[in-house]
Amino acid sequence: MMKKILAVVTLVVALPLSNVALADQDIGCGLGSMVFAGNSGKVSKVLGATTNGSSGNQTFGITFGTLGCDGTGPVTSSEKLAMFIDGNMDNLARDMAKGEGETLATLSEVWGIQQADKSEFNAVAQANFADIFGSENVTSQEVLVSLNTLLAQDATLTGYSI
Repeated sequence: MMKKILAVVTLVVALPLSNVALADQDIGCGLGSMVFAGNSGKVSKVLGATTNGSSGNQTFGITFGTLGCDGTGPVTSSEKLAMFIDGNMDNLARDMAKGEGETLATLSEVWGIQQADKSEFNAVAQANFADIFGSENVTSQEVLVSLNTLLAQDATLTGYSI
């Protein structure tokens, strides 16, 4: 435990001296991304995300360009989608399996799917549920990539691919 604390303190002190981008695509940048770097699985992702969001360390990192954060880039639609998916993985999986539901409807809104195409979006998500959520360790980024690939391949939804 003492070694882990020493490692964190060393990273926090040394990182502002570098411009290294260590942000995890699923959980963002911050102390949690550094502490749990190299670990895999939902537990590590949740702990990393919780650590990133606690005590204002992620906000501090974005503001000052430390802790693996870069506060200069724009928020892209894929980032918004990944953030939404990451925060709603369980509910989204449930809704996709059913082909309907509040979380799936909200995802289609965030994605920018027009009302006329929402039923097709829901049907594609439901028909490909096993591919989208292929394992219990699937990440929000993998869900986003899978959905985007499916949209690009669907004649009705191809215009929504990012």
